[in-house]
Amino acid sequence: MNKTLIKNKLSSLALSMFRKDFFGIYHGSISAKTDASRFIVNTQDAIFDALDEKTLIELYFTKDYRWKQASKDANIHYSIYSQISEAKFICFTMPPFTTSYSLKHNIITPKDYFGYKELGSIEIFEPKQFEDWYERAQSEIAYYFQTNKTNIMVIRGYGVYAYSRDIYEMAKKLAILEKSCRILMLNETENKLFLD
Repeated sequence: MNKTLIKNKLSSLALSMFRKDFFGIYHGSISAKTDASRFIVNTQDAIFDALDEKTLIELYFTKDYRWKQASKDANIHYSIYSQISEAKFICFTMPPFTTSYSLKHNIITPKDYFGYKELGSIEIFEPKQFEDWYERAQSEIAYYFQTNKTNIMVIRGYGVYAYSRDIYEMAKKLAILEKSCRILMLNETENKLFLD
C-alpha cells in the first residue's frame, strides 16, 4: 500500500473519531506500519480533524531527528510494532463513556448483543500512579497485549490503546466498545433512578 493512501486512511479515520470525541484537539495518536522497521504517526502538533502531509510523519525504528516532531506516544507505538508482528495500525483514544466507565469498574462486560459478540469481557488495566505512567507505558502496554492475547486495552482514567491488521476493524471495535459502555452507564443510571 502506498504511503499517500495510508496517510489518507489515517486522516479519514482520525476525522471520524474526532467527530465522535475519541480524540481531543491535541489528544491521542494514530499510526500505520509501513514496513518492517518504519511507521507513520501523527506529529505533536496534529489536530485530529485535519491530519495531512505536514502532521503525519514517517519514523524509522532507529531514532533520528524526526522523533522530536512525533507524537509523545510514538515510543509506545514503536514498542507495539517491534514486538507484535500482526500490529499494522495502532491508535490511542480517549472515548468519553469508556474512559468514564473505567473509573468505577474493574471489568467491562457488555450487555448489548454487538458488544457481547465482538468483545466479550474486557479487564480494565490499572496504571497505578499517573506520575511515572509515560515512563512505564512503553513496556507495560506492549507486555499487556502479549500476555493477555488481546488487541484492545482499556486503561483506567487514561483511555484505550488498540491495534489491528485492518484499520476499519480497529475502528469498528473501538466504536462497539464505546457504545457498549454508554449502554452500561445508561443502564446503571436507570437502575439507580428506579431504586431511589
